[in-house]
Amino acid sequence: MAGNIQAIRGMHDIPPEQTPLWQHLETSVRDVLRRYGYREIRLPVVEKTELFKRSIGEVTDIVEKEMYTFEDRNGDSLTLRPEGTAGCVRAGIENGLLHNQLLRLWYLGPMFRHERPQKGRYRQFHQIGVETFGIPGPDIEAELILLSHRIWRELGLDDVHLEINTLGTAEERAAYRAELFQYLSDHYEELDEDSKRRTHTNPLRVLDSKNPALQELIEAAPRLSQYLGQASRDHFDRLKSNLDAVGVAYRVNPRLVRGLDYYCHTVFEWVTERLGAQGTICAGGRYDGLVEQLGGRATPAAGFALGIERLVALLEEAQAPVPAYPPHAYVCTAGEAAETYGMGLAERLRDADPRLRVQLNCGGGSLKAQLKRADRSGAGAAIIIGEQELADEVVGVKNLRQTGEQETLHESALCEYLTGVISHQELG
Repeated sequence: MAGNIQAIRGMHDIPPEQTPLWQHLETSVRDVLRRYGYREIRLPVVEKTELFKRSIGEVTDIVEKEMYTFEDRNGDSLTLRPEGTAGCVRAGIENGLLHNQLLRLWYLGPMFRHERPQKGRYRQFHQIGVETFGIPGPDIEAELILLSHRIWRELGLDDVHLEINTLGTAEERAAYRAELFQYLSDHYEELDEDSKRRTHTNPLRVLDSKNPALQELIEAAPRLSQYLGQASRDHFDRLKSNLDAVGVAYRVNPRLVRGLDYYCHTVFEWVTERLGAQGTICAGGRYDGLVEQLGGRATPAAGFALGIERLVALLEEAQAPVPAYPPHAYVCTAGEAAETYGMGLAERLRDADPRLRVQLNCGGGSLKAQLKRADRSGAGAAIIIGEQELADEVVGVKNLRQTGEQETLHESALCEYLTGVISHQELG
């Protein structure tokens, strides 16, 4: 006999007991985005592999080792998206959204990277991405940080800290990269294997190493700030002034770099100590060259992505209150005629008050068994329909959350009664 088929390693189900927390998080973020004037865009999960090679960089860990890439039946190389920004830029160019326009967009969905699964890092993970186009100044960067800051406030998360840095222009970064490469080459034998490889592919990523044995060497490395021109310094100073003016605390982290090649000027991360090594819950920055790199006209751009799995873990760790949505009423029936009537009654109740959540018993069972199901559902009241109720053109109503006798009501009074009985539950 064949064994059970299990989920792919690093790709997890989200059972019904967990989805309310996900829904709460997603609803809260959507609400904040609407309040800031951002519009949703929906993007394919699969893109041409070339898109990510050109945007992320062919010598990055993501492209070299982590992407899920395959040939389709036409022989085209396709990839499950490892991140969302490149696809959003591609969609903007293809649909003519970017030319002479100021855009604020967001998207939500799964991303895929073949990494070693661990807490907070999965092979299928979910992100909410926020992207802006056509706005060159640090004001939009400040808005993105303010927006993310408001999300933490809406979710009740206070143990989250902001780190910022500037990468300057591509030319400034290239000059620094050459100097950093020379420094790391001079200390090559002191590096671990991962840092040796990165020295030749993306030396800035060595600065992000978490290996304790390398921290002294990294601290002594040349600093990018030494290679910044006045315009880049002014840009970063204006961002800091904006954040100071609105009271958002931050720490300038000169070692903060992003793992994707397309970033320039401002980069930022929101981090927490509560999740161990996977403490970054939101990261982003400016990427002015990416639109042109992917075939569009030169367009300033900035954005961020937040990791839903890590935020869910943080909410669970913080024991943040999550709204529950049990039925307000559970309809119990005895007999075929009562079952048919109960189905119609449930529909009429939903029509009468769209806020009412009404669950119909399905699958039969004695009234005693149905009442047990009603109680387990968390419903505020049970509506009971049997032969006698049908004959008398009434229904029985039992308040499941308070003591008291079962009542008998005509259908015309039922909706008003239910609204009163469940007033302690949030209708929504």
